[in-house]
Amino acid sequence: MNKHVDGMASRPLRTERAGVVVTRTGVNLGAEITGIDLRKPLSDEQFEAIDAALVEHALIVFRDQDISSANLMDFGRRFGELTVHPFAPNEGKNAPELIKFRNDENTPPFGTDVWHSDETFRAEPPMATILCAKEVPAVGGDTMFVSMAAAYDGLSEKMQQYISGLEGIHDMKPFRPLFGKSQEERKNLQHFELQYPPQLHPVVRIHPVSRRKVLFVNPQFTVGIDGMDERESRQLLDTLFHQALVPEYQHRHHWQPHTIAMWDNRSTQHYAVHDYYPQRRYMERVTIKGGPVTGLPKANPASVRKAKFAAPAHVDTHGGHKPHR
Repeated sequence: MNKHVDGMASRPLRTERAGVVVTRTGVNLGAEITGIDLRKPLSDEQFEAIDAALVEHALIVFRDQDISSANLMDFGRRFGELTVHPFAPNEGKNAPELIKFRNDENTPPFGTDVWHSDETFRAEPPMATILCAKEVPAVGGDTMFVSMAAAYDGLSEKMQQYISGLEGIHDMKPFRPLFGKSQEERKNLQHFELQYPPQLHPVVRIHPVSRRKVLFVNPQFTVGIDGMDERESRQLLDTLFHQALVPEYQHRHHWQPHTIAMWDNRSTQHYAVHDYYPQRRYMERVTIKGGPVTGLPKANPASVRKAKFAAPAHVDTHGGHKPHR
């Protein structure tokens, strides 16, 4: 049995510290936090309780928080420096860190209906993202989340050995279609390509706080495996991308007005479901700066050879993931 899943099952469903009430809503990730008003400054103890909940549950949700944009930014800054997304719509010079997603019949959603961790094309991807719902559609518009720590745990031991020490190539590819074909637009694209060149990140990262192993590749930004040809990369990445599709590792979040979701970008992926168009959906977002991505040491070559050329085991009857009993 997976030891972490066993530990999750034995943990209390509800904890309280400094008035911050944390209630688990999922097995592998997800918790709802009550007992605080984010329009008011947090005490150090309240912040520490929320920070600990983020690491433990990877996704934390606050309901009925009718906060201002300034409140949202202040809350984000408690966790670290806010970053400026180079391609997302923001408030310009007044507040470039504040992203505003206004989607309706004239502005359909773009590029978020794919599993991804935010901005892994950066040398130091964000540590966390906070999204606040201002207006939500009457039906649809949910966001899916998945624990990539659970996804790693669900791999076979031989696959875990095989990918130990490998590095994925992460690229800003989804944003290239934003640029036109004129000479000026091509120059703008070249400017951003020089500013954000492809990055190598460990396929398996170590969470800097929990120390859990996390599968750190995603179909939006990971375009290959360093040292492998295209065919080998594609086959391995398809297998690893599949881990995000396992329902047992997922959590579906239903938005309501004045709901805030915060996720640990170091250990999760998410997928914004584009099923509400042409209804209106208005969200505000801030992203918190991360640090270097630390991975596992390279695998022993003998172990890799054994894993790569091992004879096939029994026929898979569990949808490609290990059952937890």
